[in-house]
Amino acid sequence: MRSPITLPKDLDGYVFVVTYGRSGSTLVQNLLNAIDGYCIRGENANALVPLAMSWHLLTSNPNVTNAVTRKVPTTSEHPWYGAEEIRAFQYGRNLANAFVREVLAPPVGTRVAGFKEIRWTNDPAQFAPTLNFAYKMFPNTRFVFNTRDHDEVAKSGWWADMSVEAVKANLARADAMFAEYLEKHPERGVRIHYNDYTADLEALKPMYDFLGEPFDRDRVKAVLDTPLTHLKKKAPDADRD
Repeated sequence: MRSPITLPKDLDGYVFVVTYGRSGSTLVQNLLNAIDGYCIRGENANALVPLAMSWHLLTSNPNVTNAVTRKVPTTSEHPWYGAEEIRAFQYGRNLANAFVREVLAPPVGTRVAGFKEIRWTNDPAQFAPTLNFAYKMFPNTRFVFNTRDHDEVAKSGWWADMSVEAVKANLARADAMFAEYLEKHPERGVRIHYNDYTADLEALKPMYDFLGEPFDRDRVKAVLDTPLTHLKKKAPDADRD
């Protein structure tokens, strides 16, 4: 049942899975959804990015920030007429509210909402501003950065329209962006690695500890042992996205 009034402040928190295609992201999505009260949606075509960038443009432009800080009234002849009236934080929170209601649409009983997306790094210039927006506008936000061996990812048919070299370059760039963000904001996220946790489920314990959730080994193993069915073409490890 869909709640018509859910807003960011109404939930205990948010978790966003930050990754790239064929990294095991759907597996992570399933692991998180196995936690009581979690509703982590799938991809949404990077719909959060334009919202985040709209807010970022306001909060990073000195013409706006100076006008808001000084609160000096402008006249209709001024090129930034009315900039002192902009309420950037409220604007950002309203964007977040709309995203929760209309995109995430968490069902009744949800404690923690969120989504996984594989397109976060499509535009490097938008990466950090988008994560910063999510962290500031969705209360108690945590990021899970999921990576995988580049050789394995590059073999996937999902990347068939790119050369192996280009795929690996994209993946290296993405991993570097994840690492840089975590280095600057270690309190905001945790990194997990597909090859580690599929070899030893104990490698997932840091994620559960970071989220403040119990590490139920039997439940985790059950999810890891369940094949995924969304891939049309079977290949080694094709049942794990």
